[in-house]
Amino acid sequence: MQKRREFLSKGAIITSIAVGGGMVSCGTKTNENANKTLEYKKVGQGNFTYRLDRHWGDQDPSKYPIHHCHEMVMDKSGRLIMTTTDVKNNILIYNKDGAVLDSWTGDWPSAHGLTIHDEGDQEMLYVTDPEAKFEVCKTTLAGKKLLTITYPKEAEIYESEDQFRPTETAIAENGDIYVADGYGKSYIIVYDSNGKYKFHFGGKGDGDEHFDCPHGIIVDTRGGKAPELLITSRSKNEFKRFTLSGEHLETIKMPGYFMCRPVIRGDELYFAILATETWWAYDGMVAVMDKNNQLVSLPGSDHLPEYSNGIVNKPKYDGSFLNPHDVCVDNDGNIYVPQWYSGKTYPFRLERV
Repeated sequence: MQKRREFLSKGAIITSIAVGGGMVSCGTKTNENANKTLEYKKVGQGNFTYRLDRHWGDQDPSKYPIHHCHEMVMDKSGRLIMTTTDVKNNILIYNKDGAVLDSWTGDWPSAHGLTIHDEGDQEMLYVTDPEAKFEVCKTTLAGKKLLTITYPKEAEIYESEDQFRPTETAIAENGDIYVADGYGKSYIIVYDSNGKYKFHFGGKGDGDEHFDCPHGIIVDTRGGKAPELLITSRSKNEFKRFTLSGEHLETIKMPGYFMCRPVIRGDELYFAILATETWWAYDGMVAVMDKNNQLVSLPGSDHLPEYSNGIVNKPKYDGSFLNPHDVCVDNDGNIYVPQWYSGKTYPFRLERV
């Protein structure tokens, strides 16, 4: 969190930057048939190779302004829903062609985490604001607020509300809400479906049961196994597996990978790596891991790193991205990438080839 604050204090945000031999800019979306200069780049390795389209999400910033783009999910109709920190449109809803279908605001100056959960009759969104409102909100897809969660006073682990800085949520089958306090005290707080506090685990530390910035969390049922929690400990460059009751199962070390949140599609695990070398310049890439949590593709790096003694080697950044913060994977295997502190850049698209 301290690195994030220091990064935000470094200079003014630029609105265009040369990267990877092309120019990325914030501006009106162009017609690809008319714009013959639109550049694509092949990225990734093996069976997970993509064409990078840096202009897929471009919009008119006077109509759809953005600041930081944080996370994106896809609803059952195929719409792509993204959080931004511009309160004019905390939520942008795209179609797969990159056109904005709708937008709305929840008045979240720091809109961050975004989880979608199918409750049978309708889908719900869970949005976190870790830096201004210190809250989690459950909303309809149209933005109607149904539930707001603030710090759990009854847990007796917080001295004040502003110590609770939630970055992400995961929803269990029974409706329990797991809140990752990524920018706060590094606890996982568990609530029932009505927002009533149940228990907590984790906290900041160096033990197996601890975290250092649990930035992302997801319920993992790959391979037909009983539901588990897969949680990032970003500052430690680790994924950690836990039972739903908060018992530690495994730590997956990935030195040099400052991962945001895990995203599961089929048997694969996808995630954005915000930085590999430095927080003070544009960096980062996208990663794909198989069902055994082994790296199989690294779009944004010029090669797939090898493993040494069971631990993956540090990746090498190739200049493709500008601090990617999340990934959303559609039914065709294409990946959409919102980016943080990227010069107000709209999301990129990776078209699978």
